[in-house]
Amino acid sequence: MPSALEARIAPARRVTGRLRVPGDKSISHRYALLGALAQGVTTLTNYSPGADCRATLACLETLGAAITIGPDPGGEPFARRVTIVGRGLRGLQSPAGLLDAGNSGTTTRLLSGVLAAHPFAATITGDDSLRRRPMRRIIAPLTRMGARFESSDGCLPMTVTGGRLTPIDFTPDVPSAQVKSAVLLAGLQTEGCTTVHEPVPTRDHTELALSAFGVRVDRDGDAIRLEGLQALQAVETAIPGDVSSATFWAVAAAALPGSDLEIVDLGLNPSRTALFGILSRAGADVQVDVDRVAEGEPRGRVRVRHRGLRPLVLAPAEVPGVIDELPALAAMAACGGELHVTGAGELRVKESDRISALAAGFRAMGGEIEEFPDGFHVRGDRRLTGGRPDAVGDHRLAMAFAIAGLSATGVTIVGGAESVDVSYPGFFQTLATLTRAD
Repeated sequence: MPSALEARIAPARRVTGRLRVPGDKSISHRYALLGALAQGVTTLTNYSPGADCRATLACLETLGAAITIGPDPGGEPFARRVTIVGRGLRGLQSPAGLLDAGNSGTTTRLLSGVLAAHPFAATITGDDSLRRRPMRRIIAPLTRMGARFESSDGCLPMTVTGGRLTPIDFTPDVPSAQVKSAVLLAGLQTEGCTTVHEPVPTRDHTELALSAFGVRVDRDGDAIRLEGLQALQAVETAIPGDVSSATFWAVAAAALPGSDLEIVDLGLNPSRTALFGILSRAGADVQVDVDRVAEGEPRGRVRVRHRGLRPLVLAPAEVPGVIDELPALAAMAACGGELHVTGAGELRVKESDRISALAAGFRAMGGEIEEFPDGFHVRGDRRLTGGRPDAVGDHRLAMAFAIAGLSATGVTIVGGAESVDVSYPGFFQTLATLTRAD
């Protein structure tokens, strides 16, 4: 059944302009969690306004952290300024009720690592979508460290009973920044050295955030080592713009003739910027300029101009670096390009089964897409007609269908449009300011 709230997307000739995007979700989550474990008061400007990051703050408040949230006068319209009074390592309190992570898998997995070292039981739950997402990949290593879990067949609701932990030497079965981060956050509160091996590198925001709070993290080849019980010192910083949010504007500029778009104050962490190389391979003119580094995170501007579209093939080794950006890249391909992806089976256990839902949505718009167990093949050799794709409650699909709809011959009605608030409140307002129908 289509979702209740809908967004009407009219065809557009191009996207042009200069903009900022909301604060990075990944960094916002991590700074909030570390701020709650730090000594002193942490102040974060341009904190992500999305529902996922609000869920992290709400959980921390339930665990006894004093948090103040207000508008950020210096940021984009939906930006938030957050202050967190730290409680120190293992200083959170037993919650009086459930910890509601909403739709946020990041909140669930990272918070589990924090809770694993606290001497009380806490139950994490979430919405229908989150309760279907598997959590065994964090349960296994945290159980090895000494935490106890009760779950609904590896899914939420999940009760974490923490206590004194033992450090481990751990290699995830599947590359995952969230699993790595859960283990490191538990290891931070554990006496001894915790080691995580990464044969395939994943985004390193947790390691950089720990360093920003004064914690030493060592990297030797594929090994990340963290000596536990290092005290964190509060910080005052601005969160850079979110690359995953910027992706939708970048692919729109790459896809639509005549487009010229500049995105400023953007986080340009090398573990997150593979997208821009892929856009260049697809034919776009992409300029990436780093103008400063703060707390280890490079920041700067990106300019994307349309120069035609070429077919793209993404091999499994490339997928971890752009797993969140694949729906947007699929939308670009549907606008006149071509994209063949394999090795992306993880998409089936995101906020939705993104492979099946993406295929259903593009077909509803008159597109051609072949579905694989671990990927898909989008052919944009015929123009989309518009239609009624349903985002099935998945924020990235809602934005992907909206971008694809810009190139259609008719109007696109995106079902489940309210889901964009998970990561990007104001997405549709920004879309209206960037599009040109003339």
